Amino acid sequence: MSTAFVAYQDRYQRIPGDDGNTATVQARGGDWAGVTGGNNDGDLDISLGQTFSGGGEGQEFFQHLRAAGYISGAPNQTGTAAMPRNAFGGLMGVTSATSHNGLTGNKICMSQVPGKAAAALDLQLDDGQPRTGDVRANAGTSGTNTAPTNANPPVAYNEAAEYTVCRRL
Repeated sequence: MSTAFVAYQDRYQRIPGDDGNTATVQARGGDWAGVTGGNNDGDLDISLGQTFSGGGEGQEFFQHLRAAGYISGAPNQTGTAAMPRNAFGGLMGVTSATSHNGLTGNKICMSQVPGKAAAALDLQLDDGQPRTGDVRANAGTSGTNTAPTNANPPVAYNEAAEYTVCRRL
């Protein structure tokens, strides 16, 4: 997702999801025909609660990446259907709101990540600690697409738990 995000910015000089208005993006033709534009203010506007709902500019984020050919799937999907599935069966989402005890900027998030996998991802991509760095986690509810929070992240990963894991784009 990070690569797709940067590639989109390189090609269109805009942030996916924020690119718009609708008439402008649909005028690109082809796969763009059923895509919704963003508000083109230079920022992704997606609250923590909208991370896995497609609310804010979240739906548009994934529509734009699909229409541009950077990720697979139908570009005209809306709401939760616009959110790709991750390898663990949960959703992938994006947020721009401050989360995880101070993680700022645009973030890609995965829900329903098993504890063992969350710990391994954090160790491979960052520092292995759920509270620090560019990869952070909060406890999730099993089988639920738990939104990231501003609450203090766990001190350590529990292999038997489930997490929402976010990484700065």
